[in-house]
Amino acid sequence: MRNNKSKSIGVRRKARIIALNALYLIDLAKITVSEAFDYVFNKDKEYNEQIKKFASFLIIATLQNSNLIDKIIKKYLKNWTMERLSAIDRNILRLATCEFLCCPETPISVIINEAIEIAKEYSTKDSGRFVNGILDRIKLVRENKVLVDG
Repeated sequence: MRNNKSKSIGVRRKARIIALNALYLIDLAKITVSEAFDYVFNKDKEYNEQIKKFASFLIIATLQNSNLIDKIIKKYLKNWTMERLSAIDRNILRLATCEFLCCPETPISVIINEAIEIAKEYSTKDSGRFVNGILDRIKLVRENKVLVDG
């Protein structure tokens, strides 16, 4: 994954990127949650407690709710399967969907914008638009305009 270090990013964006790294490792490398935590948190010792706390919450909440999260994402994929998505895009969608469900205090627009920006930086040139399109439909679950099964 590429990264433009010259741009200063906020605490929550750093935490989302750490969570993305951990989920990516768990998804692709099939390492344990414990190994992923060790890797992402020991990689850079400068993470403050606020970053570690939010990243840990996102990782655990995403994994604990993975069946529901994947079910929601699959519902809104058109002509795609979860397996066909790039691992980065799949896990960005998982993180954002987790935030929709588990972080009601975070505005929908912030969650979507963060996911788009992370996709633009760490995935393909078209990923930002793709992630935006999927999350724009998934947000309806949080807004209670559609049911997960409906």
